[in-house]
Amino acid sequence: MNRLRIAKRRADWRLGRWTAKQAVAAFLNRSADFETLAAIEIRPAPSGAPEVFLCDQRANLTISIGHRAGVAACAVAGPGAVLGCDLEIVETRSDSFLADYFTSHEQELIAQAGPEGRDRIAALLWSAKESALKALQEGLRLDTRSVVAKPAELSFPNDDIDQWRPLQVHYTEGQSFYGWWQSTGGFLRTLVAATALPPPVALRVAATPAKKAA
Repeated sequence: MNRLRIAKRRADWRLGRWTAKQAVAAFLNRSADFETLAAIEIRPAPSGAPEVFLCDQRANLTISIGHRAGVAACAVAGPGAVLGCDLEIVETRSDSFLADYFTSHEQELIAQAGPEGRDRIAALLWSAKESALKALQEGLRLDTRSVVAKPAELSFPNDDIDQWRPLQVHYTEGQSFYGWWQSTGGFLRTLVAATALPPPVALRVAATPAKKAA
């Protein structure tokens, strides 16, 4: 964190790591006390993808981290999983942004949504692409047009529905990812994996024991 000079990047980095520590503790059914969280380290792999270490030993867990607008998410799965997650807010993206980062098929889906749905569909497709690029452990080093997002449905009947809906993302080199998307709390969340999985399950952070008075 000390190598990050921009305050916002430092804050995002810290929030992502804190969220990942909390998620790993919940996944392992451990309380989120300071000693437990201090023993959980989130280190970068050579690819830059996050890895979990417990008491200085590589853990048999797979995680993916996303953050946006002061909110972070972390997906956790067992060993060997190929996983990527992301979250986005709905905001206006310029026509030049869409032309530079979206495939012609994705641009067509956005255009079909009309003025009212344009920004939401763009946010959903962008988040799905980000999740797939993380699953590939490449991030934005790859051309974003090399992954094509294909949600099963694009309707948004309610701004805050907790229902997870299926999606697929296809990598032009031949790999396909299967996942889910959710619209809730003003955010769009996506998660993809190399194999078809049931909808994500929310992790509940165990209560932190009350700190004893000195």
